[in-house]
Amino acid sequence: MTQHGHDHSHALVTEDNAKKLTFALILTTSFLIIEVIAGFMTQSLALLSDAAHMFTDAAALAIALVAIKIGKLPADDKRTFGYQRFEILAALFNALMLFFVAIYILFEAYQRFSHPPEIQSLGMLIVASIGLVINLISMKILVSSAQESLNIKGAYLEVLSDALGSVGVMIGAIVIYFTQWFWVDTLIAVLIGFWVLPRTWILLKQSIHILLEGVPEEIDIEQLRNDLLSLNAVESIHQLKVWAITSKNVHLTVHLYAPNADRNALYQQAWQMLSHSHGITEMTLQIEEEECVVHSYPHAGHCEHDHEQSLHDTNQDSHQH
Repeated sequence: MTQHGHDHSHALVTEDNAKKLTFALILTTSFLIIEVIAGFMTQSLALLSDAAHMFTDAAALAIALVAIKIGKLPADDKRTFGYQRFEILAALFNALMLFFVAIYILFEAYQRFSHPPEIQSLGMLIVASIGLVINLISMKILVSSAQESLNIKGAYLEVLSDALGSVGVMIGAIVIYFTQWFWVDTLIAVLIGFWVLPRTWILLKQSIHILLEGVPEEIDIEQLRNDLLSLNAVESIHQLKVWAITSKNVHLTVHLYAPNADRNALYQQAWQMLSHSHGITEMTLQIEEEECVVHSYPHAGHCEHDHEQSLHDTNQDSHQH
């Protein structure tokens, strides 16, 4: 007997995230134009470099927004999960883009150590201060959703790294104004690059882990297995698989061998346990009366049982939410 459960709150979350990203994108793009113009007017390479970083921010926000829009497209016969996974592809792309920006900053810093450019420090300070305000507003908008979505987290890290860039440019501008030490700007750029790289690596690993359909980090698989085995009348389990389509959209399938169980009661008990104790509401539970013969790893391997019984169970499928 196979039964399913699911949650429809995901659509409301993505709609809220889309509004936040749109506002942050408008702010970032507006300042990007200002910073490019100011960079040419002040002949500040630092500002133009920061504008390049700001451009990646705008691109990241735009990609994240497109990912949400595409993710809302309905499922079809070829994509039964719809396009939700596009969010993770966007997060992966943003992580790679952050890597390239950080490497570019370090390479540019290496070039500048031997030939530091002359910088118009006052113009730098004014424009970088405006940039910091814009970035702080964008961070405030995105921070609450950054823990719920890798897509938003990627965009948030872009804005955060650029906020640090603005602080670095401000500090560098002040020091250069009083000392004419142009190399200070290069040193700050290096520090920012080294700060961004580890966080980008974490985002990259998380994105790849989801794409490989690994067990989500927040799920304790051993505790989950023990909780399933502790359900009334369950004698063994097999084919336990847990994966995530997006950051928080966790799915589970499992076969429960419970020959003496009240199936509806067992399903309700399992649903309550999985949703309340493990935060899983998308599940497929197959309750079996005949014990399977496992042919590989006992917790997730292939097994065989009476085909007539399986067909009979399938014909009794029902859906409960």
